[in-house]
Amino acid sequence: MNTQPTLAQEGSGTGDPGQTPPSDGLKAGLKNRHLSMIAIGGVIGAGLFVGSGSGIAAAGPAILLSYALVGAMVVFVMRMLGEMAAARPSSGSFSAYADQALGRWAGFTIGWLYWFFWVVVLAVEATAGAVILEGWVPAVPQWAWALIVMVVLTATNLASVASYGEFEFWFAGIKVVAIGAFVVIGLLAVFGVLPGSDNPGAGFAHLTDAGGFMPMGAGAILTGVLMVVFSFMGSEIVTLAAGESEDPQRAVTKATNSVIWRIGVFYLGSIFVVLTLLPWNDPSIVEKGSYVAALDSIGIPAAGQIMNVIVLTAVLSCLNSGLYTASRMAFSLGRRGDAPKGFAKVDKRGVPKAAILSSVVFGFVAVFFNYQWPDTVFAFLLNSSGAVALFVWLVICVTQLRMRGIILRESPEKLVVRMWLFPYLTWATIGMIVFVLGYMIYDGGGAREQVVLSLLVAALVLAIALVRERARKAAERV
Repeated sequence: MNTQPTLAQEGSGTGDPGQTPPSDGLKAGLKNRHLSMIAIGGVIGAGLFVGSGSGIAAAGPAILLSYALVGAMVVFVMRMLGEMAAARPSSGSFSAYADQALGRWAGFTIGWLYWFFWVVVLAVEATAGAVILEGWVPAVPQWAWALIVMVVLTATNLASVASYGEFEFWFAGIKVVAIGAFVVIGLLAVFGVLPGSDNPGAGFAHLTDAGGFMPMGAGAILTGVLMVVFSFMGSEIVTLAAGESEDPQRAVTKATNSVIWRIGVFYLGSIFVVLTLLPWNDPSIVEKGSYVAALDSIGIPAAGQIMNVIVLTAVLSCLNSGLYTASRMAFSLGRRGDAPKGFAKVDKRGVPKAAILSSVVFGFVAVFFNYQWPDTVFAFLLNSSGAVALFVWLVICVTQLRMRGIILRESPEKLVVRMWLFPYLTWATIGMIVFVLGYMIYDGGGAREQVVLSLLVAALVLAIALVRERARKAAERV
């Protein structure tokens, strides 16, 4: 085992992690209802509402298998992460575990890559929200709307962790209720019992009546995987947030155990409804978006505006959580000496103000790039962070292979969540992720560019990590 700082020193708390609040200055301000809704809503990104139409057009009804494959991968990764987080909650989550299990270089690299990913996401989501708001209030320019939403959510995160939790509780709640209502209404229409529905053609026949279940061939399933994999990013946020709850072990255990039905209902369930309400090749699925097209098909009035409200909520939720996640990762890096020490300081409310503001500053810079040089500088930022999600999942898998032994040696009673069929399923998941990365390179186009640029950025961060580690060891010898 590496002689790294213990996880307690890295922000995991002391004593029984299931009951003891964090001892690193952060406040245990998140209630169980906050954690529950963050866990449920964290896996629902705006990409599900906005990008699912393109996936359906590319793979047909077989997109369900794409979602199922990626969903299974996320379930396995979350189970592994849940095992580590339930045993030793930490504000740095997988970065802190990689630090201890694999070495300082691993925690440094994946921590900064993850921070970089969310800072770029801030710009993407702020712009997406601004587009919707400008459509409603055109008198305010798009850049001003982007500035407004960033400022509001920055203020929320600066107020207290409870403020973040409360906002996320309602944002996630709206997403959950919206998708739940969509699934129920859609199924009622499919079975012909929805009052006033004017879609007599709805039914299970749509799964095969336009070229079969795999109209584009089995290979399209893999193409679909590439298109949907990034809409799952965010499910790991609950393990970072758990470190600021009163009972992190219980929160992580509950979130890990519920991830299967969450993915089953929200992703597979909602896409299944779309595919049974409309033929997969209906042009409106791409033109309007899959959910709007489905609601229009059964005569739901103002479906477009309803969905705009829901998408805006999803965008604000992603912004809120993205800022929280980036700041807590920066805080954890600061605690471990892998970022400026100021990042590890908290104010009297237990808020890491410097970590939040530094993340916001880089977020604002990214927003500026998006408006000033969208096809050059910002496109590079976007592509160079595009495969980070898969890198994070891969590191979680490799870390868990080592952390299981560390936990069993040091505190076996805390291994309350266990990865199934260890280590075989862990290795299988590693193989799945490596295969997806390899297929992205093979597939070419934007996917190949994302992997190559992300690898270049990862190599740069890793080089910095290795140089720092060598300098640190040299200083210790002196």
